[in-house]
Amino acid sequence: MADNTVTLVGNLTREPELKFTQSGRAVAAFGLAVNRRYQVNGEWKDDTSYFNVTAWGQLAENASASFTKGSRVIVTGRLSWREYTTRDGDKRTTVEVVADELGPSLRWATAQVERNPRTDGPSGGAPRGGGRGMDEPNPFDSGEEPF
Repeated sequence: MADNTVTLVGNLTREPELKFTQSGRAVAAFGLAVNRRYQVNGEWKDDTSYFNVTAWGQLAENASASFTKGSRVIVTGRLSWREYTTRDGDKRTTVEVVADELGPSLRWATAQVERNPRTDGPSGGAPRGGGRGMDEPNPFDSGEEPF
């Protein structure tokens, strides 16, 4: 079975641009620079690849609120090929990454995670993991240190 999944780690080349479709769905677009450093005959070479990334829905809103130009992020998604016509009438094609998951890279930074209330889906905001409320005891917690 063919799979179309890509994971990239890089830096934002521009601020996430948040827009909304006519139906009200959020979409964010930003650029990502992925650097690669390698040696050839003992000399270091640098190579940079640039990607356009698109995120939809709550992921788009969270990306726009969390990331700024220069942020080091991890993007997991799929490659999407599309064709468009420029204002001059020229046909062009592009390949972009449609993000499924986004997150900050913690290699050289720390991050504070702030959970948003879940408002989509059939559970109407119930927490994941079987619907156990935060004030109910965790059946897997024995009270011992995990390690």
